[in-house]
Amino acid sequence: MADLESQRSLSGLWVLGNNQLVDEWKRQGVQLFSRDPDPSRLTQRSADFHKLLLKIKGVPLTPDLSQLELAVRFNACVFSVAQAQTERAQALLTEGLHRVLTPSALGVAGGTGDPSSESSAEVSSLWGPALRAVADGPLAVGALRLLCLQWAVCLSSNRLTHIQELRGELSSLSDRLSALEEEEERKRSLSASDHEPPRLVADPLRLTELLDVCTVVARGAEWLSDGRPSDALSELQRAFSLPAPRDVLAQAHVLSGRCLADTGRPQMALLCFMRAMETEPHCVSALHRSTEVYRQLGNATALVEGLRLLNTALRLPPPAAPSMTAEVSPLSAPLLLGSPALGSLLSAPPAPSVQRRLALSCVLHGRVAEGVELYLDLLADLQSDPQHAVPPGSLQAPPPLQASPRGAELYLEAAAALLLAGRGPDCWALCDEVLSATLDLLPQRLTLGDPSEDRDRDQDRDQDRDQDPLDVVLWAGSAHLLQAHCQAALEDWKQAVTCYTRCINLTGKVCFKTHGPPPPPPSGDPSGDLSGRPGAGLRSLQTLKGLSLAGRGVCFTQRDQLREALRDLQLSALVSPGGVGAGLWLGEVLWRLDRRREAASCWERSLAAESPAETLPLYLQEPRSSPSLDPSVLRSRVQSLTQT
Repeated sequence: MADLESQRSLSGLWVLGNNQLVDEWKRQGVQLFSRDPDPSRLTQRSADFHKLLLKIKGVPLTPDLSQLELAVRFNACVFSVAQAQTERAQALLTEGLHRVLTPSALGVAGGTGDPSSESSAEVSSLWGPALRAVADGPLAVGALRLLCLQWAVCLSSNRLTHIQELRGELSSLSDRLSALEEEEERKRSLSASDHEPPRLVADPLRLTELLDVCTVVARGAEWLSDGRPSDALSELQRAFSLPAPRDVLAQAHVLSGRCLADTGRPQMALLCFMRAMETEPHCVSALHRSTEVYRQLGNATALVEGLRLLNTALRLPPPAAPSMTAEVSPLSAPLLLGSPALGSLLSAPPAPSVQRRLALSCVLHGRVAEGVELYLDLLADLQSDPQHAVPPGSLQAPPPLQASPRGAELYLEAAAALLLAGRGPDCWALCDEVLSATLDLLPQRLTLGDPSEDRDRDQDRDQDRDQDPLDVVLWAGSAHLLQAHCQAALEDWKQAVTCYTRCINLTGKVCFKTHGPPPPPPSGDPSGDLSGRPGAGLRSLQTLKGLSLAGRGVCFTQRDQLREALRDLQLSALVSPGGVGAGLWLGEVLWRLDRRREAASCWERSLAAESPAETLPLYLQEPRSSPSLDPSVLRSRVQSLTQT
């Protein structure tokens, strides 16, 4: 009898200790969701519940202690999951199955197996018998609460197959839990006992609702990543009929839009992205995906406006944390939806990358002055705060040249935009920066192997992008090319010839062991970056050499050095076929040399040629500032020649 009274006394003290910890969490836990959370509070609260659980485990189990242990185990496990300690949380659940639940099924006082030796599949198989064994007893509600956390552990660790294995137990979890908790509350209200029940840090019913919708979103994301957009779309539609936080619904809309875009329904995809932004105004992934659809549709106006909105949204401070109530759980949707597939599908580029895309899109679609200002603002931001720099890659803004020569790509883009805006001196100055940064890195000689070796070199460059010698040659050669364009725009033909020659000499440092034509350029949007594609370096180098030869040929033409002009323009056509400007000027030189049939044939081919998909950087595209020929005049010449 004395032992029983002692256990009851200890039980009361432990219930009081548990409830005090829960009350402290409800007072202080909101700080963990602020913009600058203090994880030490979460760690401390987790440690407190684990200490209390160890005390309870030190005495023999009784029905009252079993219920208390399940409640404390629930609270301790919640904090383990909240800290992404899923293995520790799983160990707590497995131990609970062996110590409290499974022994009930076996009719013994306590488990003696080693919980750490159980596999996840074996643990999943224990839940059915354990729940059936306690279905009509006082431990039923505590068992279902732990099942909620088993669901949370599987979801937060992206083990969707294990959730599928538990679908029989999880399908009616919310209804059974609701009924049992109502029954428990009714019995408590009728009881004359003044003993307070152990409290929980999270409402299991609300947690179940959150887990249900998060599982739907996670499964949809996994199927979409596996190339099953139609199945993913059907699954994601379920999320809109379930209770869900706004951010989770917004994610479901974005993923639905991705599914629709992948199945060839871009307009419906845009509607989903719009719904995502209506649901969660700060949903930058919806804005980002909208711009991708606008680019595919060729809607330049909408693309620029979308990028402008995305750039603004990414530079705004994070949204304020939602107002928290005492019932808020330490487990939130971001903790539960941490799968790599979902993160990749919902990712958005950093602000400098978006600003660079916006600047480039403005330049390519006729808003040159606006694009120039965006480039200059981006360069100023990166110079003043290199922390804003992002890793190099497709259209991502690199650090300033003082930090890495990779910044040359952005400097060259900005210089090309300045040249288009008629700001030649500013273009020249940026090119000088590039030449200064690459001067000590230029190789004396560079030999490129076959295409497979070139692909290996491209892969090696991903690991050490700042040291690729071909890149350095391309940057320095492009700087000389732009400076030559500046001189040509000023009609300083002699100085332009000098700059074009420097570019040609740089490309001569590279020799090839390849045989046959280079791999064809991939189709894509004009703002693509070639640096990561197989054969991109070779194509860029050939384009650079072709443009510099064509530019020098035009300069020779302006100086009436027609033989030299003919040589350079013919070489340009061989090195980089498809250049419309070079073809027109080649015809002009032939015409002046009285080789009019050849000139007419050259003009006809060039005027009939379709503009290739722009896949090269802005600074390697044909210059708009160079002297041009009037196509109508050329057509009249061809027509007059054919009539004679």
